[in-house]
Order: sequence, then structure tokens, then C-alpha cells
Amino acid sequence: MRPALSSSLRSIARLLARFGRARDGNVAIIFGMAAVPLVLGVGAAVDYSRANSVKTSLQTALDATALMLSRNAASLSASDLQSKADSYFKAMFTRGDVSNINVTATYSAQNGSNVVVNGSVQMPNTFMSIAGPSFASTTISGSSTTTWGSTRLRVALVLDNTGSMAQAGKMTALKSATKTLLTTLQAAASTPADVYVSIIPFVKDVNLGTSYTSNWIYWGTKAQDPSLTDNTSWDANNGTCSRGSSFSNRGDCVAKPVCSISWATSKNTCQSYGGTWYTSAGTWTPKAHSTWTGCVVDRGYPASPSTLNGKSGPDSTNNYDTNAAAPDATKPSSLYAAEQYSSCPQASLPLSNNWTAMNTLVDNMVSSGNTNQAIGLQVGWLSLVGGGPFTVPAQDPNYTYQQIIILLTDGLNTENRWYSDQASIDARQQLTCNNIKAAKITLYTIQVNTGGDPTSTLLQNCASSSDKFFLSTSASGIATAFNQIGSALTQLRVAK
Repeated sequence: MRPALSSSLRSIARLLARFGRARDGNVAIIFGMAAVPLVLGVGAAVDYSRANSVKTSLQTALDATALMLSRNAASLSASDLQSKADSYFKAMFTRGDVSNINVTATYSAQNGSNVVVNGSVQMPNTFMSIAGPSFASTTISGSSTTTWGSTRLRVALVLDNTGSMAQAGKMTALKSATKTLLTTLQAAASTPADVYVSIIPFVKDVNLGTSYTSNWIYWGTKAQDPSLTDNTSWDANNGTCSRGSSFSNRGDCVAKPVCSISWATSKNTCQSYGGTWYTSAGTWTPKAHSTWTGCVVDRGYPASPSTLNGKSGPDSTNNYDTNAAAPDATKPSSLYAAEQYSSCPQASLPLSNNWTAMNTLVDNMVSSGNTNQAIGLQVGWLSLVGGGPFTVPAQDPNYTYQQIIILLTDGLNTENRWYSDQASIDARQQLTCNNIKAAKITLYTIQVNTGGDPTSTLLQNCASSSDKFFLSTSASGIATAFNQIGSALTQLRVAK
């Protein structure tokens, strides 16, 4: 039996040795061990792809919700804002493979108006859940912020009210277009301080109103004109002479001989009829300044912008008719010279957010008088920066401010304080335009040319850029120009 046992043992040993040398079983074992992470990896990729799809849908819905809320967020309570956020979001996020949808919305007016919408959802994992309860789902979140109104607008409307605006329906069109522009600007304001507008109707003069103090007005009083030689001043042209009503100004009253027979035409006639010829001066008494109707002419000296009595004035280099330096009572050429003008336009409105008052002013505009674009432009500029009759609202350092002037006219310059030729008036106005643009104020110019006048080179050169000059050959073109400008200003206002 021993040999047989030895043979059996040897057979078993051979079988064990052959099993040890075999490799087929090892491949199966190794594949089995590797299958688990391989399946988990493929599953993770599938779940990750789904999560990215959900993330994209979530972000799209959050962005749309924030934009929708920004339309009227400033006027909504916190609860109304949240309610609308839920409604908008659920209308746009319609995936049925997620749960625990949560959306929150907040509004802030700090550093510009903004709406922040946060959202999160739970996505069940299809494959990763086999790795355990911790991998059963994935939380996906997102946020969207819509910011607008970090730019605030200060807009001066400088509007031609001259006699020619009565023709071809221009004044009617101007009123309608201006009121539409005001509506556009009002709609762009989220808070009252976001948009301020001043309105400066102009003819040869500008009306600064009569309710202000007079330390910025040049009257031609003894204090302002010690030698009383300016016989173009308000005081020199509005008063009475002790020698009679035939004396039209202070100069006549002082220098003109006086006959007791008012109709006498010569010294002999006066004496022939028993009259007495007086060579002594009469006494000129100016009217009370309270009778002034509010109109002023260009700043400067009586005879020219820079000369006084044929010589350079003390402030001859300051050119106050072309800049926005504040009036200074110690410098008469910096003051606005009062004039009792029969075609005085509506009183200018300083920067305001009283939209009712603006519309009322526009409704009351009438056409009369000659054209002096330059004074309207200069006063429009001062209305933005303040000084004299204008006090401007303080600027909040948390905002960026854009200052805009819109100058509309239907005619070429015909008369200012000193000149009646277009070239001289245009030359002064071009200086003003250059100074405005140097001050980083955006200047739009509009020429309403229904009478076949030449296209204004001055207005083209005055505009801040070529796209800010508008030429209209019909009254209806006023609305077109104002609509384009209004759209541009709205975009400027809402952009961050």
C-alpha cells in the first residue's frame, strides 16, 4: 500500500503545483476587484453631467428672475419681492428631477440699486447613491445679481422759445416731445435723487425769475456803476425824470436841455411861446426793482464782453458770458444784467425732480423774441453746477454722476447783449461750447431747420461728438431726436 499512497500524494502535489502556475483565475479576481470603482467612476460622471445640466437651468432661471424683479423692485415690500421671486423662478425653472427648491430675493439701494437672487435645489444621484447615504443627493446652488442705477443723471434742457418756433407746428411739437422725454427720464429713476432736470427756455434773454435775492444781478446802480455812465442798464432805462415823461432814460434826463413847453423843437420856439429853456439836469428816479419781470442778458461789460469805457475791464480775461463761474457781487461783469424785455420767456426751472412742475412749465411756453442760443447754453451750464440763482442738490459719493445739456433751436443767432451779427454771436458761443466739453459735460445739439437755413456749423461743432448733433427738417423730427437721446440716457442710467 505504501507505493500506492505515494503515487496518490504525488498526483495531488502535481495538481497543486499546476494550480499555482495557472493565471486564468487571477484575471477574474482582479476584474472583480476593479469593477466596483469602475462602476462608481462611470456613475459619478453621469451624475456630474446631470448636475451640470441642472446648474445651467438653475442659473438661467435665477438670472431671468433677477432681471424681472429689477423692473419694480424699488417699489416692492420685502414680502412682495419674495413672492414675485418665487413666482418668476418657478415659471422658468421647470425641471422635475430635483427637490427642495429654495429661492430668496433681496433688494438694496446702496451704491446703486440692486437685486440679489439666491437659489438651491437637491438632485438625487442615480449611481453615486450606491456608495452610501452620504452620496444619495447633490445640493446645487447659484446666485444672480442685477445692478442698475449706479449712474445718476443731471440734465439741462435748453429750449428755443423764439418767435420762429410758432411756425410749422414747431412749438407744439417741442412741447409734446419734451413731455415725452421727461416721462422717459422719470421712468429711469428708481429713487427721486436718481434724475434731476433743469429747463431753460431762451430767446434773446433768459428769465431767471424774480423770487431770488439780487446779489447776482447787475442793475446799474450807483454801487455797481459809480460814475453812472452805463445808460444801457435796467436802472438807467426804467424810471422817471423830474423834467417830464419825454426823457426815456437816465442819460436823456441828465444831458438833454429841458423846455417848459414840451412840444418845442428848438430854443427859439420855446422862447417865442413864452417858455423857459432849462439847461440844468433833471433828476432820474429808477423804478423799484420789484417791478422787474425776471429777464437778463449776457454777462460781461455794457459795451462788450471784455471792455469797459473803451478799455479792458478789470475782469476782461474771465469771459463770464462763456463759462459757469459763479456770480460775484464784487465783480460786476460776472453778474447777470437785468432787462425789462417785452418778449421775456417762461422763468427757468433749476434742477428739480418735480415732474409736475416741469410739465407745467413746458405747457406754458410761448414763441416770441429773437435768437441768442449762447445765453441759454451758458445758463443751462450754470444750472448744472450751481451759482447765482441756482442751487444744485449735493452729490452722493457712492454714485457716478453724468451731466448732460440738450440744446434745441430752430434758428441761427440774431441778437445778444452786444451784437446783432451772427458771426460775432457764434464766436462767443463756440467758446462756451469748448468750455462745456472741457468740463466733461455731454452736449447734445438739435437744429430744427424747417425754413431752408444752412446747416449750422456752430451746432455741429458744439456737440460733444458727431452722433450727438441732430438735424431735423420737420417739426416731427423733434420727437425723433428726443426719443433717441432719451433712449441713450436711459441706457446710461441703468448700466453698471
